[in-house]
Amino acid sequence: MKFEILTDILFELLAKRKLTAKYIAERYGLSERTIYRYLDELSLAVPVQVQRGRNGGIFISDTYKLPVNFMTKEEYEAAIEALGAMYSQLPEERFLAARRKLSAQVKSETRNLTLSGTPGTILVDSGTWGDTRSFSEKLRLVEGCIRDCAVLEIDYDSRTGEHTHRKIEPHMLVYKQSIWYVYAFCRKQRAFRLFRLGRISAAVLTGEKFIRRPFRREDIPLKFWTDETASADVRLEIASGAFADVQDWLGGENLYEANGKWYADVRLPDDDTLIRKLIGLGSAVRVLSPDSVRERVREEARKIARLYE
Repeated sequence: MKFEILTDILFELLAKRKLTAKYIAERYGLSERTIYRYLDELSLAVPVQVQRGRNGGIFISDTYKLPVNFMTKEEYEAAIEALGAMYSQLPEERFLAARRKLSAQVKSETRNLTLSGTPGTILVDSGTWGDTRSFSEKLRLVEGCIRDCAVLEIDYDSRTGEHTHRKIEPHMLVYKQSIWYVYAFCRKQRAFRLFRLGRISAAVLTGEKFIRRPFRREDIPLKFWTDETASADVRLEIASGAFADVQDWLGGENLYEANGKWYADVRLPDDDTLIRKLIGLGSAVRVLSPDSVRERVREEARKIARLYE
């Protein structure tokens, strides 16, 4: 964990050239005293300067470059492409600046890497087909709130269709299975919640600031369901035409072939979202078990059929 924090500090210093111990401490949920101890260790290998006082901070020389052998060529390229992917979602100069500085670490013969927003090998676009621009603006707004500790007022539509108005304190952006979320303290619920960005229909800065609240990354609910939510061991038979869709949904490690057919054995949340997902896949996916899920899918299909009678 310490090595990861030191590496993060180093790369952020390369991008910004100046940080504060308070900023780093709040970001990682550590004390400033611990951060200074970490910096003492980092300064043994990197020319980091610490100036205390009102206008002080943590600095790194503008001329400092990472040793070329700090990472392999492939690792540099991966990091540079990742920054380019972030730029495609948050078109801010700081990502391009960090990308340029990283590419400058690579030997001249390996600098055939695209910069300044030109196409690379990776493009990330999480907006819908109709609102790519507005989604990027929303993502940039939330990221700015995290950086500036700014309270955000949002209109939010839950997956059950409930429309709510609330104030949140954004703490972290989460990207999981091609979907962006913001992990934020909800003042309405008085607890941390994970909000899907695509379900935020309106967002306005309040002008208020908040003090970052401590949390652990393992506190973020990244599973399909919580331990209290009912789940079901589901077996599916998958037609070849739906293979790609099911693979995107469940992951290839949960699919297997037997006797010329594709199947999936996976534990899933036993709720209405599961039934809607299965219905959405149509006749290309058949539920083999359990019987309770089969019956609910059958009943939902009957309701749909009656709409068109």
